[in-house]
Amino acid sequence: MNETKPWWLSRTLIVNALLLSLAAAESQLQVLQPLMPVNVYALLAFVLPIVNAALRVVTTQPLGRTPAGQ
Repeated sequence: MNETKPWWLSRTLIVNALLLSLAAAESQLQVLQPLMPVNVYALLAFVLPIVNAALRVVTTQPLGRTPAGQ
């Protein structure tokens, strides 16, 4: 049986939470958008699913409610 790891150790969830936080902050602050070319958001929309897929490929443990070994 595979041991589970706590959700807060998931690289996939950490990357997604970080990008979600940055997107939410940018939608309110609008600091970065004037400095970036228009197609940056389209590029991010293309790259994020690729990053998620790559993180899923390297995933070795399922997530669980309790840390491994407890």
